Amino acid sequence: MPAYEVTVYHSKELFACTVNNVYIKLVGEKGESEDTRLSNDACFIGKESYCTINCHDCIGNLLLIEIQKKSFLLEDNWFPEKIKVKAPNGKTYNFPMYTCITDRKKRYFKEGRALTVWEDCSPLGWSSRKQELDRRATVYCWKESEKGMPHHIEANDPRNLPWEDQFITSKTAEFMRQAFENILWEKYIELRECSDTWPDFDDISKLIDYSKYDILVYVKENWREDDFFGYQFLNGLNPILIRRCTALPDNFPVNENMISLHCKGSLAQEMKKGNIFLCDYKILDGVETRYINKQKQYLMAPLVLLHKTPDDKLMPIAIQLQQKPAVDNPIFLPTDSEYDWLLAKLCVRNADFNLFELNTHLLRTHLLAEVFAVSLLRNLPMVHPLYKLLVPHSHYTLHINVLARNKLISQDGVFTEVASSGGEGMIQILRRSLSSITYSSLCIPDDIAERGMKDIPNFFYRDDGLRLWDILHSFVEGILMNYYKSDYDVERDPELQKWIGDIFEHGFLCRAKSGIPQRFTTVKELVKFATMVIFTGSVQHAAVNSGQFDFGGWMPNLPSSIRCPPPTKKNEATEATILSALPDISTTIKALDMLYLLTRKFSDFVPFGTYPEDHFTEEEPRRLIHKFQEGLKELSEVIKERNKKLDVPYKYMDPAEVENSVAI
Repeated sequence: MPAYEVTVYHSKELFACTVNNVYIKLVGEKGESEDTRLSNDACFIGKESYCTINCHDCIGNLLLIEIQKKSFLLEDNWFPEKIKVKAPNGKTYNFPMYTCITDRKKRYFKEGRALTVWEDCSPLGWSSRKQELDRRATVYCWKESEKGMPHHIEANDPRNLPWEDQFITSKTAEFMRQAFENILWEKYIELRECSDTWPDFDDISKLIDYSKYDILVYVKENWREDDFFGYQFLNGLNPILIRRCTALPDNFPVNENMISLHCKGSLAQEMKKGNIFLCDYKILDGVETRYINKQKQYLMAPLVLLHKTPDDKLMPIAIQLQQKPAVDNPIFLPTDSEYDWLLAKLCVRNADFNLFELNTHLLRTHLLAEVFAVSLLRNLPMVHPLYKLLVPHSHYTLHINVLARNKLISQDGVFTEVASSGGEGMIQILRRSLSSITYSSLCIPDDIAERGMKDIPNFFYRDDGLRLWDILHSFVEGILMNYYKSDYDVERDPELQKWIGDIFEHGFLCRAKSGIPQRFTTVKELVKFATMVIFTGSVQHAAVNSGQFDFGGWMPNLPSSIRCPPPTKKNEATEATILSALPDISTTIKALDMLYLLTRKFSDFVPFGTYPEDHFTEEEPRRLIHKFQEGLKELSEVIKERNKKLDVPYKYMDPAEVENSVAI
């Protein structure tokens, strides 16, 4: 009588075990086994369960397993990681699960070999895929909260999500502890209701012990310097705005006399040499602002002109704070008074905070990563190769985004309370940003080329990002070409086409001008898009998220709001003007508290390219994963060595510091 040895691996997470009876059935090419009850070891966290299944006849190569949980005294949840089955001939079959089973319904899990729908075309294959996707479609539902914004998961609370998409218990506890025991807690309790203006910069210095944070110390000491102001457009929180300037916009009438002290040649000559750069915040023009602590807040839509000097520094040479040129909208210059020029730069940094947080960070990483994840979970079964490739890069994304909607960007959320654009202005910026987003801007090689940023020195975001893209693209190409041998294989995969169709519809609202594919026709197209999806939810998110406290922990460098209207004349600003323009005391503390929490590394941090779950079981994809990890390790060493020579180490795209998914 053929005997099959079964080993069940249970999650080590608290509350992942079950006291219910669990039955397993093996389904093979030639038949199936009887239902067999697993041992009660399933009630112990992290334990392995064993059983032997005896069959009257050989059932052939195993195709899938059937699992059914039957309640015993009470209904509970069970989270198995995987099941291994050793056949009588010595062959071992792996069945990845990583699914929380909450009810008595029968569940089917395919053997670990990745299969596209046209490779899994037996009646049994079709029916098991359909059952899985039908169930998922009722669990992962789209919701439209605001017109003109990406749709998201229908869940009002993280507890409404499937168990496997929620933070593990230890992370939830750690997250809450960080929120209530952070470096500013005593100050928060003491000053959270204080709407006074900061009396001087020394008082701001007393908020935290800045000496504990190397980069933050540098920021605090250099935030007034023009070269550091320019540096942040390259390697700060918003490195996707700056572009090479080949012709001045009509609404930015900078003339030769204004910049003659800063450019050895004429403006036209410097443009021709590729030495002039522009940052245009036009997307913020006319955005509605709010009142904070009963005081009107302001948000400018500046234009900033920068010049690359012979010693390779990027220096601001002109700032116009509003889009429409006018007598009462002066162009500020480095030759203006110290405080006129500093106030202009502060207004730019405030504009950068609002645009960065909403467009660069929230929309382009969090919200898009959620769109990719929901479409993945609705349209691709666990056995699909693209599911196996992408699902590790969606870990915790749904949970953190539900939290963000509830705690950050809700009507009484922290961002709403501290930012100039909080409230309706925030929605306006998100709508405008989505309507102007392009596929090419999400792919770093295309984006760098389109912005003319290939050659500017000391652009570490570009250098590290392009190398990471190449390593990632090679890995994704190897994986997908292992399963898609021709363009025809891509075209005829209905699950794949439904996945990209949902993304186009629910993420980009059917905007053909975005350039987002509506369907895939070639393997090359699929590889590029999958590379972008992984890059967005890991590398790009790390680049724009991880440095928030480094650059914003010294509030004057990144003010969340501005309390004065744009200056209409020169030679009027003083240090008192600067202090009265900066966020008040309570707003400062709330903003710093937010930035600190959002940049913490938690104990369950998963580095980029690390795959704790065994979704791929075949030899070739596992070899490619190892090769991918070796490439990331080599790049990490190169970045660390380079950073030793820099005044401000650029560590945000070091693979060892990049999290595998949008998880914070």
